[in-house]
Amino acid sequence: MASILLVEDDEQFRSMFAESLSLAGYDVQAAGDGLQGIKSYRDRPADLIITDLIMPEKEGLEMIQYLRQNHPEAKIIAMSGGGRYANYDVLKIAKAFGALGVLEKPFARDEMLELVRRVLGA
Repeated sequence: MASILLVEDDEQFRSMFAESLSLAGYDVQAAGDGLQGIKSYRDRPADLIITDLIMPEKEGLEMIQYLRQNHPEAKIIAMSGGGRYANYDVLKIAKAFGALGVLEKPFARDEMLELVRRVLGA
């Protein structure tokens, strides 16, 4: 069973998303922001990290940079609805920083699961 670290500051979305991944057969650990996500990954590396980009404490782009520098083998999917950076294409920036896939919120459950399977190589 593949393990996934889900980093999302919206508690309701995080809970719903984690449940969908669990029901699909993944071992899911969750974090509420980039700082928690980095700590979780250091404590228990996951096969895949799915991170929101706009979060308090440490944003997803900062987390992607950290992971690329310190754990270049990490597989990362970035997601965002734009938020306060609606005029910037943060998903393109995330891909340039090393995300292997991106999801624009809102997205369908099937779209998310297909991308997870593809990035994990399943």
